[in-house]
Amino acid sequence: MAFRKFGPNDININIMKAHPKSEFFIYDSDVYYNNRTVQSGNFVGNVTELKSGFVSLYEYNIDRTAHLAGLPLDAGGTSQDNDGSNPRIYPFITKDSSRISFKSTDAITASVFNNEFGWGDTLYGDYPQYASITREYIDTPSSLPFADKMSFVSLKNTLNLYGVRSRHYLVSSSYGDKNDQFLNLIHIPSIFYGTKIKPGTVSLKMYHTGTLIGECRDSKENGELIQISGYEYTGIGTIVGAVTSSVAGVVLYDEGFLLLTGSWPLANDGIGAILPGAVKRYPRWIYWGAGANDGITKDSYTGGGSDEFDEIAFELSFEGETKTQTVSMIAHAKRGEVNFSHNPTFLEKGQEQLFYTSSHVYEENPARLIKNTVSSSYTDYSASFKRQVYVSKIAVYDEDKNLIGIATLADPVLKEEAEDLTFKIKLDI
Repeated sequence: MAFRKFGPNDININIMKAHPKSEFFIYDSDVYYNNRTVQSGNFVGNVTELKSGFVSLYEYNIDRTAHLAGLPLDAGGTSQDNDGSNPRIYPFITKDSSRISFKSTDAITASVFNNEFGWGDTLYGDYPQYASITREYIDTPSSLPFADKMSFVSLKNTLNLYGVRSRHYLVSSSYGDKNDQFLNLIHIPSIFYGTKIKPGTVSLKMYHTGTLIGECRDSKENGELIQISGYEYTGIGTIVGAVTSSVAGVVLYDEGFLLLTGSWPLANDGIGAILPGAVKRYPRWIYWGAGANDGITKDSYTGGGSDEFDEIAFELSFEGETKTQTVSMIAHAKRGEVNFSHNPTFLEKGQEQLFYTSSHVYEENPARLIKNTVSSSYTDYSASFKRQVYVSKIAVYDEDKNLIGIATLADPVLKEEAEDLTFKIKLDI
C-alpha cells in the first residue's frame, strides 16, 4: 500500500457559524416550539414521549415502547420493563467503592444511596433528558427568603458586569433597584441557541383576544428589550399613549436569560390566573409568559372562574449562534500515480498468485495480468489496455500510520493514469 502525505496547504481547519431560529408560542399553559406537532410512531402515539414545547437531548428513546410493571424502578420511580418489541434504553450504575450515583434525582438521594442500596446493586436512570423554556416570577427579591430568589441572586454580578452595555442591566441605577421591583425571569436552555443568543434577533409579543397588544425587541443590539408597539393604560378605557421606546427588560445573550421589569398596563381588561390569587391583573411585561412551565394554569385563579386566561397568549422568537469546527483535507491523485487496486477483481481471473514460496522465500507471480476495464464503443471488440482504477475509498492515517478515518465515495470515480484528480474530505470535529 502506498502512503501519500498531505501538503502544507492540504489541511485547513475552519469554524462554521450558524444561526438556528427558535420560536415559542405560549397559550393556556402549553408551550409550542417551532410549530411542531405530536408525531405518531410505529410503537407509541408520541415518538418523543414529551409534551409540546420540549426537545429531547440526543433524542434517546425515540418511538420506544412504554413502561410496564415488573422490573426495578429507575431514578424517577418508573419501571424499566417493556413489551420487548422495541425496548427502551436507560442508564445504570453499579454501586461500588467509587460511590458514584445519578445527579439531581428525587428518587435516589444521598440518604437513599447510603442506606437502601447494597454493594453491587444496580441503580437505574431514565431517558429521555429534555428541556424547554421556563418562566420564574420573582416578587420583590428584598422581601423573599433566599430559596425563592436564588436565580436572581446568582445573576447579580453578571447584570452589573453588563452595565457597561446599558444602565438598564445594573441591579441598582437611576432606573430603579431590581431588589425592590417585580421581576420576570425567562430561562432559555442552551440547547435552543448554542453558544449565545444572537443580538438583535430577540422578539417578545403579547396577544389579547387574538390582537397584538405589545412587542419588545432588542433593536439596539445592546441587550435592551425596547417596546416597539402597543399602548399604556391607566385604567379601564383610559389610554396614556403609545409606548414605543420604553425598556421592558434586558437580555443576557451568553447566559440565556430574559429579565423583564416593565410594569405598565398593556390592555384595559384584567386577566385572571396571570398570577395565583383572586385578583385580576392588567397584562404587563412582568406577567409575560404566564403558564410557561411555571405551574400557573387557569385553575390558579381563585376569583370564581378564569375564562380570561384563555384570551391571552405570548410569543418569543430569537436566533442562536452555533460554532462547529470543521477540517477540510485535500487528497491528490496525481498523474501516473494511484493506478493499482487491492480489489481482487483488479487482476485477471484464474491466474496463479504465487510464483514460489518456502520457509525462506515468498515470491508472487510476476507475470500476472491486470484485467482490462476499458470499454469499447464497438460490439465484439476489446479496447486497447490502459491503466485505470476506480477510486471508492480514501483512508486517512496519522503520523504513526494509524488508521483514523475512511472517506467513502457515493459512487466510485474513474482515475485514468494520464489525469490528475483531487478529492476534498470535510469533517466536523
